[in-house]
Amino acid sequence: MACCGSHRWARRVAAHRPYPTVEALLAAADEAAYDLTPGDLAEALAGEATTALADRGGLTVHTALRAAHAHYEAKFGHAFLLALDECTAADPAAALDQTMASLRERLGHDEDEERVVTAEQLRRLCRTRLVRLAGGAAASGGHGGRGDLSVRAFEPTRSPDRAGSITPGLPRGTQAVSPRYDGRGRWTVPGRA
Repeated sequence: MACCGSHRWARRVAAHRPYPTVEALLAAADEAAYDLTPGDLAEALAGEATTALADRGGLTVHTALRAAHAHYEAKFGHAFLLALDECTAADPAAALDQTMASLRERLGHDEDEERVVTAEQLRRLCRTRLVRLAGGAAASGGHGGRGDLSVRAFEPTRSPDRAGSITPGLPRGTQAVSPRYDGRGRWTVPGRA
C-alpha cells in the first residue's frame, strides 16, 4: 500500500502478479484506479500524508499556498493532490505556479466535479510511485506522451512511499483532524457542519 491507500486498489494490482513488464504493471494500476468507488477513493485519500514544501518562493507565496490548501481541505475534507508532469517538476517556480493555478481552479469545483479530478490526480501519483518502486523503468507513458512524474522538490526524502503529495504542513496552532465515515455514505470532518 506504498502507492495507494485503497485496499481494493492494492488487492487488484497484487492479484495479477507477476507482471511481465513495468508497462503491464502500470496498465493494471490504471485499470484498478479507474474502478475505484467513492468509498475506495475516500480510503485512499485518507492515507495521503501531508508533506512540507521545499523552500522555494517567498514568504508571501508560501502563506498564500498554505491558505489555499487549508481552504481546499476545509471545503473537500481531504488533502489536495496534484501530479505534475516532468517538465514542470524540474522547475520549482513553474511547479508553484501550477499548484496555485490548480488550487484556484479546483476550489471552484463542486464535490462531484472535484472527486473526478482528484481521482485522476491520484491515478497519476500512483503511476509515479510504481515507476519509482520499479526502479525508474518506463517513466514514459500516460496521456499525451509525457511521463506522469510528480515534483521531486516537494517530496520528503525520508518518505518515498508518499512521493508526489505536495500538501504543505498545517498552519501553526492547528491540529490535524481526520475525516470520519458517518455511516450514510459520506465522510465528515469533526467540527464542520
